[in-house]
Amino acid sequence: MRRSLAGAAVAALLLAAPAAAALPRAGVLLPGRSLGGIRLGEPAAAVTSALGTFHGICRGCATTTWYFTYKPFHRQGLAVELTRGRVSAVYTLWQPLAWHAAKGLQLGAYEAQVTQVAGTLPIFSCPGYTVLVLDTRLSRTAYYIDDGRLWGFGLLQRGEDPCR
Repeated sequence: MRRSLAGAAVAALLLAAPAAAALPRAGVLLPGRSLGGIRLGEPAAAVTSALGTFHGICRGCATTTWYFTYKPFHRQGLAVELTRGRVSAVYTLWQPLAWHAAKGLQLGAYEAQVTQVAGTLPIFSCPGYTVLVLDTRLSRTAYYIDDGRLWGFGLLQRGEDPCR
């Protein structure tokens, strides 16, 4: 009896670990700290531990870029760039539902709401969209704006071009 309970417990743990590693349904941006639970500088193994091993790989990107989506070939999700095996940038893909910033700022918010929460921020012009950036000592938080609405979030190394 004890062996079967121990065996069941081990099996449950083995099955639970992969199930726990997945793209969050409602990812959170902590400006200057993390996006969707991923931090700048983390090793690639920490990313797969948090998000799982199911990801696409960008062909033709200058930096190794992994795409974590909710379903194969689904557009919404999270991109993670790796430089020398460590996270150098992380940003949302398209506009994943229910993703938000720590202070309640939801994707889809108006640009004025972004500046109300994050303050007046420098603006970068990218092809087809703009980016509001918040620089800290070590990182750059990006608020991607399309047609006056918050389209996505990004967390980059300080000084990096936010256009992605």
